Amino acid sequence: MIAHVGDRIVVKGKHVGDGNKAGIITELRHQDGTPPYEVRWDDGHTGLIFPGPETHLEATSR
Repeated sequence: MIAHVGDRIVVKGKHVGDGNKAGIITELRHQDGTPPYEVRWDDGHTGLIFPGPETHLEATSR
């Protein structure tokens, strides 16, 4: 997975009834765009994520 600052990241819920979790990538830890990523989640929290198979990116137009 290769990301850029400003891309939207979405993590699908793992269990029935779980909603998706989404946020904006605010910082890259590696210049080549590989994980981990610092994310500001839609609920206002920030955190570091190592994306798994349930995760996808929605790229911003560059």
